[in-house]
Amino acid sequence: MLWIKAFHVVFMVSWFAGLFYLPRLFVYHAMTQDEISHERFKVMERKLFYGIMTPAGIITIALGLWLLFGYGWFDALMNKASYMGWLHAKLFLVLLLVIYHGFCWHYLQLFKHNHNQYSHVFYRWFNEVPVLLLIAICILVIVKPF
Repeated sequence: MLWIKAFHVVFMVSWFAGLFYLPRLFVYHAMTQDEISHERFKVMERKLFYGIMTPAGIITIALGLWLLFGYGWFDALMNKASYMGWLHAKLFLVLLLVIYHGFCWHYLQLFKHNHNQYSHVFYRWFNEVPVLLLIAICILVIVKPF
């Protein structure tokens, strides 16, 4: 199980790298004025989303489910074990992360079709969401406060 956990962390780091970088590309893309730069950002965003972020996210979740069942945590969750509150919270935050990933796809589509309506300031704030989720998830997994 330690190998599964190690690869879960590796792919989680890869997923978060994409979740941090794609909104940063959106910031710069929203500030772009010329057509050549717009097209360059579209290619970069598409490759990052479909080539790195999405596969890493899928593998992270798949390995996380493997760990959930392999460590018997799923049974503890279903029996509402009091010592598993941290895992309930973590899974909820992972759900929020998946929703955030979906918003990234939505904004990717807006840029792809030249329909972006948001400023670079919006994307700067949007870029902070995965930071907060990462901090909370790490605290829950390492400290297990409840």
